[in-house]
Amino acid sequence: MAFSLAVIVILGLLADYMFRKMKLPGLVGMLIVGILVGPYVLGIMRPEMMHVSADFRKIALIVILLRAGFELHRDTLFKVGRPALLMSAVPAIFEIIGVVLVAPKWLHISRLDAAILGSILGAVSPAVVVPLMIDFMDRGRGAKKGIPTLVLAASSIDDVFVIVIFTIFLGMYTQGKVNIAAKLAEVPISIILGIIAGAIPGYFLYKIFAKYDWRPPKRTLIVIGIAILLTWFEEEAKNFGIHFASLLGVMTIGFVILDKAEPIAHVISQKLKKLWVFAELLLFVLVGAQVNIHVAWKAGLAGAAVIGVGLIFRSVGTYLCVLGTDLNWKERLFCVVAYIPKATVQAAIGAVPLEAGVQSGEVILAIAVLSILLTAPLGAIGIMVLGERILDYGEKRAVYRFRELREKLGLPHVGERVRSKRFNTVWKVIEEKETWIRENGRLIPAIYLRFWREDPSKEPGKGRTMDYRYTPSSPPFETHWEILYDW
Repeated sequence: MAFSLAVIVILGLLADYMFRKMKLPGLVGMLIVGILVGPYVLGIMRPEMMHVSADFRKIALIVILLRAGFELHRDTLFKVGRPALLMSAVPAIFEIIGVVLVAPKWLHISRLDAAILGSILGAVSPAVVVPLMIDFMDRGRGAKKGIPTLVLAASSIDDVFVIVIFTIFLGMYTQGKVNIAAKLAEVPISIILGIIAGAIPGYFLYKIFAKYDWRPPKRTLIVIGIAILLTWFEEEAKNFGIHFASLLGVMTIGFVILDKAEPIAHVISQKLKKLWVFAELLLFVLVGAQVNIHVAWKAGLAGAAVIGVGLIFRSVGTYLCVLGTDLNWKERLFCVVAYIPKATVQAAIGAVPLEAGVQSGEVILAIAVLSILLTAPLGAIGIMVLGERILDYGEKRAVYRFRELREKLGLPHVGERVRSKRFNTVWKVIEEKETWIRENGRLIPAIYLRFWREDPSKEPGKGRTMDYRYTPSSPPFETHWEILYDW
């Protein structure tokens, strides 16, 4: 397994670098690396790594969904509520209808088999979409109208809806009769229970972090541990007939902490951002390794045509969802393209019909794999290209200008401890203030940080303090300081 991890890290980073140099999403390069080193092409990936691939992919997905939760502001989320709710179901329904209309004739399969295929193809990939949306949010692209938040929130619920629909169709095939109304009722119930399951630990974590002065790495690891435990609990709850969307709960943990204590949330988010570098490599290389290109080849042109028709229907559904909003036609087009990539769900459940004895199981698996090969790279490229051209920065939004300044200078947040390189003294950041100052006749962002000389005998804020002002022309923080990441 150690060799496989080395392959993932070295080749994944190399591919990421090369594709970014070509102005393409790095994740496309990682997917290609996964396909090449996987068991179906060169076979470099060790079998033991493939056996634990699902667990690694889930942990990596948890990390990115936690980051997504820590970026979801209440006001922005409420603003995009209605279109996000529509986009969580309508595009998938349209795609399923499109596949059912053409697949029986083109692929020579039954209507029910076509419905099963459509429900597999109907899911958008959060693994592809969420990182790209977070990148736009980090840079303030589309922030004025909350477009990345809209796509991010909708894509997270979309999978819940599609998997329930898939379960209904598969049950109709294997069991003959299924209580469709009861199954459909699982969708809102699963969403509500998932939100509750994430809100409860999120609130308790906020209270604990507010009371105890734990270091940022410790807080981050605890949040990740709770999130992983939440997904385990979902599997255990299924044994008792209880279904809830644990991945939605994972996002809710971050959302609650952000809503209750934004400074704490920002610190944890920054640590997750650093951890995501490794998690991203694991996720996309291992997703690529699951792709059997020999199976995809069997789908042929007919399979590609079915996928294409499904995407056309899906695009119409997505466009209808954003009608009546304040988005212009270009921004609506971006939402349509952002809802194209497929990978995570298709890799996870593409083989289930074959294992369940569905007559067209091999065809369904082949087209599911082909959909990953066609839509994940093209969708990711389309999102990045259109996003850079269509999503504007809106008005001068301080939150993103200050975020850029923090990242450029590597500034700490409230609660973090720092060491003076010159005097070897330890200080703690106890206050930060964002403001605009005038320099050379124009307004620029500035961040004031107040430091307290750490003294166990005195309360924070009492004793010796000092403050500094940082602007875009200031030297990097690490020039004179070191941020201490001990426990």
